[in-house]
Amino acid sequence: MTDTPSELDDWAARLTTALGLPADTVIDVATVLDLARDAAHNVARPAAPLTTYLVGYAAGLAGGTEADVARAVAIATELATGATAGDPNPGDPTA
Repeated sequence: MTDTPSELDDWAARLTTALGLPADTVIDVATVLDLARDAAHNVARPAAPLTTYLVGYAAGLAGGTEADVARAVAIATELATGATAGDPNPGDPTA
């Protein structure tokens, strides 16, 4: 299992290439890991991969810029961490 920052950076670079993503794609490994941690600790462990997948998908559909990624991460983090603050519908503007 890879667990050192350099191994994860190397893995992200290899996967980026294998998936055919642009060579200049920036992967902020620390942000992805923080998001996964927040989802796993505040929602449920299986929420980590689901959350990171959905955030990546949403950011890609929005255009894939760093700002799109940051927005999707912020929304998911708010939902995950708000769920433990007693708000049954965090991020839901209709609640």
